[in-house]
Amino acid sequence: MEVSDELLCLFSATVREEGDRYVIDVPKREVETGSLAAGETYRVALIDGERRSSQPSEETDSTSTTTTTTGDEPQPPVEPGEVRYVEVEDIGKQGDGIARVERGYVIIVPGAEIGERVKIEVAEVKSNFAVGEIIEE
Repeated sequence: MEVSDELLCLFSATVREEGDRYVIDVPKREVETGSLAAGETYRVALIDGERRSSQPSEETDSTSTTTTTTGDEPQPPVEPGEVRYVEVEDIGKQGDGIARVERGYVIIVPGAEIGERVKIEVAEVKSNFAVGEIIEE
């Protein structure tokens, strides 16, 4: 299956019936840390939840910076050690720069300012964000 570069988020949810309509809840984290905004309209694609990926899960040990993933979870678009140029779009609550890459995936860049384009090395990767260290301004 091909996934569009326009994909903003990917999550699993149950469709439930409410009177004369069906409802899907969007996880709060997708609005708070992703590229979605409450009150906006988005296109939604549905994929059969019974269909499982043919690829096995990736297991990691407790010292790794990546997380265990399953076929139901999207893979982060970055890897530890990867070098990238990113543009800082926002400042987080703790003063760190926030850059977004593919699918709205967040990279936290300590020491960066809004509007800066910096070369980073990805130091830590989680399912919904990564941390990058500036290696060149």
